[in-house]
Amino acid sequence: MKRVIVDIVFVLVCFVLQCTVFQSWAMADISPNLLIVVVSSVGFMRGKTEGMLMGFFSGLLIDICYGDMLGFYALIYMYIGYVNGFFQSIFYEEDLKLPMILITVSDFVYGLIIYVFLFLLRNRTDFFYYLLHVIIPELVYTVVVTIVLYRLILLVYRKLDTSEKRSAGRNAD
Repeated sequence: MKRVIVDIVFVLVCFVLQCTVFQSWAMADISPNLLIVVVSSVGFMRGKTEGMLMGFFSGLLIDICYGDMLGFYALIYMYIGYVNGFFQSIFYEEDLKLPMILITVSDFVYGLIIYVFLFLLRNRTDFFYYLLHVIIPELVYTVVVTIVLYRLILLVYRKLDTSEKRSAGRNAD
């Protein structure tokens, strides 16, 4: 139950920060995608199922508040969480390279999907403009924020795992 509450708090806090604080700190109308960081992190730390669920509910929150179609962002974030879950077997807490690479790739793929479905299909074909002015700046900003946010997520999940192990040890006695 603690884990569910922690997941909900992470999603809500990151959503609120992404939509308020980081919007006011936007550089050239670009702000970091904190929910990608959370969904990717949960995916490779906790596995495919938790990553998929975290992604679905994160995307659904975006759909409800900002989306034109219900389920569009939920589907994107769900797949991102699921795919990141495949890397759980090679995840080591001390290694920062894998999370940075996975979050970078996830944000890049997210940008490409958004371009294809929200711009290309509307006959806005200037891909290199979108790449240079939206995808890459958001990616860089997200990676910079990831350095701090990922460590916070890792710290919280370590404490949560320790607490669950202690509870399981007491229950076994």
